[in-house]
Amino acid sequence: MSRKKEMRAQAAKIKMRNLTLQIIVFITLFGSWEILSDKKIIDPFFFSSPYAILKQIVEWIVEGTSQGPLYVHFVVSFEETVIAFVIGVLLGVIAGYALGRNDILSVIFGPYIQMLNALPRVVLAPIFIIWFGLGMPSKIALGVTLTFFIVFFNAFQGVREVDKNLLNNARLLGANKRQLAQHVIIPSALTWILSSLHSSFGFALVGAVVGEFIGSTKGLGFLIAQAQGAFNTTGVFAGMVLLSVTALAANWAVTKLEKRFIAWRHVRQ
Repeated sequence: MSRKKEMRAQAAKIKMRNLTLQIIVFITLFGSWEILSDKKIIDPFFFSSPYAILKQIVEWIVEGTSQGPLYVHFVVSFEETVIAFVIGVLLGVIAGYALGRNDILSVIFGPYIQMLNALPRVVLAPIFIIWFGLGMPSKIALGVTLTFFIVFFNAFQGVREVDKNLLNNARLLGANKRQLAQHVIIPSALTWILSSLHSSFGFALVGAVVGEFIGSTKGLGFLIAQAQGAFNTTGVFAGMVLLSVTALAANWAVTKLEKRFIAWRHVRQ
């Protein structure tokens, strides 16, 4: 019992140390930025300042943007990101499992997937806008293309890395294909799949924002594009901060999910 208390105290101490260091870096970075901008050592027109950015965000929240309430744009971007993320993850896991378990499918479709993965997907944004219009579907399509390949390659590799002895032992015990998938293959590949979710949500967000930046009528990417067109550096940075907060919140949620489903694995803090 004392050993558990000691371990918890040690973990709390490490968390506090890490949080303190993060706060110090934050204060140093943004404090220096504010001082340099305030003293005109860097041009506020081009670099803005943390205070001006915070003030812009508060103004957007309280008074709304020139293009409507902030929450409307935030909800649109978040909805596009979540839908693209969910679809991309599902397609990536299914395709990764199918090709990882079937050598014939891997040989047939492998070169095409490699070819598509080599394409800079951002250039697909104008094509998706032509196909699906300026609404949500074109942003979701771009987000899916960015998310799919990250999850696919992790799922594919995770399925291929399953211990052969574990599979053989399960077969000897009478496990059928469904039981092998449910109790052996998927749990073994889960580490690979969940690790890909940290970056895949960020790419889904990138897809939504880039699509909005190129052509849309709502969303955080649209706000950033409008601020850029008006040479409003503060507005651009404010939009970037909101996107960063969203990505950090999603990363926190994925970390909690990872701890929930892979409780046996030590997750380094």
